[in-house]
Amino acid sequence: MKHPALFDLVLVFIRGLCMGIADAIPGVSGGTIAFITGIYDRLLHAISSVKGKWFSLLLHGKFKDSFSALKEIHFTFLLPLLAGIALSLFLFSGVMNSLLLSRPAVTYAFFFGLILASAWLLSKKIHLGILRNVVSLVLGFALAYLIAGATAATVSHSLPVIFFSAAVAICAMILPGISGAFILLLLGQYQFLIQALQDLNTAIILTFGAGAVVGLLSFVRLLDYVLHHHRALTLSFLTGLMIGSLRVPFVSIVGNGGASLSVLLWGIAGFMLVFVLEKVFDRKSSL
Repeated sequence: MKHPALFDLVLVFIRGLCMGIADAIPGVSGGTIAFITGIYDRLLHAISSVKGKWFSLLLHGKFKDSFSALKEIHFTFLLPLLAGIALSLFLFSGVMNSLLLSRPAVTYAFFFGLILASAWLLSKKIHLGILRNVVSLVLGFALAYLIAGATAATVSHSLPVIFFSAAVAICAMILPGISGAFILLLLGQYQFLIQALQDLNTAIILTFGAGAVVGLLSFVRLLDYVLHHHRALTLSFLTGLMIGSLRVPFVSIVGNGGASLSVLLWGIAGFMLVFVLEKVFDRKSSL
């Protein structure tokens, strides 16, 4: 006897596992995985169902109304998805932490290839023959390049910085084409957070979680608006942001031995992986 509801929960959980792995790697987007697996629209709809109305009613003693409002949140989708993401982030972060400590040059070369290919694919979605798009791309590049330089010089891992980083990164995590881990790498928080996750640093993890929740509830609608009303400018800016951020892995490669055959090969591997994922996406979207 089949249980379609339970089967659906398992499938959502598996998709969450895949999204978590993607979100742990700079240059690969969890939002892209959501697209590939056919749950992106459902994801956005579920996120938009999360509102604070139930909490407000609870504070005013309207328990029945609060419970009714709470039932409007798509828990049957969000809980297994988030469980899958959290589990794979925890398990895969161990692999990433080990690689960053033992093979930093080739790991950052892999990141370099991932980000470069992602920027290349994103640039194909915009028309760079239009001046305002070029200006937006240059602004994104300049901002990322300057931020990368600043974070390389003085990286703070204070709780307010972690909170802000989470709020920004979570928005990127649900956007196809740009990686939340890439944002954390740009802000100089990636390796620190990977280590904190492995160490089960409760203060850091809870602060990051709180920032992620605030980011989701505060910025997602704004991001959705600019993508719908200023799509070309937004994608141009994101492309520039990704190109400028290549300063981070480049500096790390140079600081850990520089160019070698293995560094080159891992960079190519990262570059090709993004194109493989793009081909899978194209195939899925044509079905």
